[in-house]
Amino acid sequence: MLGEHSVDEVLAIRQLSGPEVKALIESGTPVELVDVRTNEERAIAKIDGFRLLDQAYHDALLRLERDTPIVFQCHHGVRSQQAAEYFRREGFRNLCNLQGGIEAWSRLVDPSVPRY
Repeated sequence: MLGEHSVDEVLAIRQLSGPEVKALIESGTPVELVDVRTNEERAIAKIDGFRLLDQAYHDALLRLERDTPIVFQCHHGVRSQQAAEYFRREGFRNLCNLQGGIEAWSRLVDPSVPRY
């Protein structure tokens, strides 16, 4: 059930596994890496390269070209999906969500990232 979201909106956001995000980062492709968690969560665990989505970063993202690649990340992938949907509504077309969030990253990519 798609609920209030259109098919185009849901399909526009690619779900990437931790290993796929790692490969994207290592490829050197310019990409915005957005962490939508709280400061408290970031104090527990973070993925290098991801930047906290504060108001200043939010505003900076909205000034980018609408085809800019952006990967969103949270704890389990729900809040980051919602953030990606928000940016989709703002006209962005190259959006990805880290499937399973930092939890999956810790399990599948970098076990040194604490789980919580």
